Amino acid sequence: MDILGVMNIGYSALKAQTTRLNTISSNLANMETTRTPEGGPYKKKSVVFRTAETGFARELENSTRYQAQGVAVERIMTDTGEGKKVYDPAHPDADDAGYVTKPDISLVEELTDLMNAKGAYTANVTSIKAAQRMALKALEIGR
Repeated sequence: MDILGVMNIGYSALKAQTTRLNTISSNLANMETTRTPEGGPYKKKSVVFRTAETGFARELENSTRYQAQGVAVERIMTDTGEGKKVYDPAHPDADDAGYVTKPDISLVEELTDLMNAKGAYTANVTSIKAAQRMALKALEIGR
């Protein structure tokens, strides 16, 4: 695999993890949001990744030597659940029985996902920096 290929794979993963981090941040920021423009409480969002598509020439090269591809965001899924009911009759969005529907978002799960995404992001930055160092060393050899 060429050094630019390594950098492209790492870069595609950085873009995907950035989307994941932004989605998790949005979930954390809206944990208590009970009213959205669409109506009802905020719905948790999750990122789904897929293998990045490559061009024909690159695919042909990969099929003869190795299988290395990047990653991309396939879609951002929105939770279809009802949310969780919390008894709070003083809340402005409470129903007649005094229950408020809040987003079904677990702080522990979101923070765990955040730490995983951060670790993946850091690992990809490290791989890109290693590829850069290798490229610089290769240039030094040619002097």
